[in-house]
Amino acid sequence: MNDLNRWLLIPAVILPAAASAPAFAVQYLTVEQAQKVLFPAADQFEAKPIVLSAAQRRAIESASGVRVRSPEVNAWRARQGGRASGWFVLDEVYGKHEFITYAVAIGLDGAVKGVEILDYRETHGGEVQNPKWRAQFTGKKAGDTLKLDEDIKNISGATLSCKHLTDGVKRILATYEAALK
Repeated sequence: MNDLNRWLLIPAVILPAAASAPAFAVQYLTVEQAQKVLFPAADQFEAKPIVLSAAQRRAIESASGVRVRSPEVNAWRARQGGRASGWFVLDEVYGKHEFITYAVAIGLDGAVKGVEILDYRETHGGEVQNPKWRAQFTGKKAGDTLKLDEDIKNISGATLSCKHLTDGVKRILATYEAALK
C-alpha cells in the first residue's frame, strides 16, 4: 500500500464513525405545555413581545451582571379569569456548545414561580432538567444573589449548563424589573 492510500484510509475509517455518532437533542415541552405547567390555573396567555431599548439593555446588564444577547424578549402575560397572574418568559442560553431553551414563570410579586426546560441539545448536562435542581429558583427575585455554588447548587458534569441557566434566570428577573413590571 502506498503512502497516498494510507492517508486516504484514515478519513474512510473516521467519517463513517463520526456520521454514526449519536446526536443528542430532547424536546421536553412545547411552549404551550410549559405555559400550562408553570401557570396551571391560567386560561389565557397573551403574547407581549418586547424590544428592549438601549437604556433597558444597559439597566438589565448592570443589575444582573449578565450580557443581553438580543433586545427581543419573548414574553406572555398569563391570565386567569381575565386577571393578570404573572409573566411567562421564553429564553435561550448556551449550554456548552448548543442552546438550551427554557422558560421562567414570574408571579405578580416578581418572584420566580418555576423554571422549565423545553429543549436540551447538549450531549452532557441534561441533569438540569431535574425538578429538584430547577426548584432552587422558586421564590427568587431580582436583586437576589443567584450565583452558582452559593445559593444555586452546581451539578457535577453539568457545570456550564447550570451556570448559564442561573445567569439566564438572573437576567430574566432583571428584565422583569426593567421592562415587564
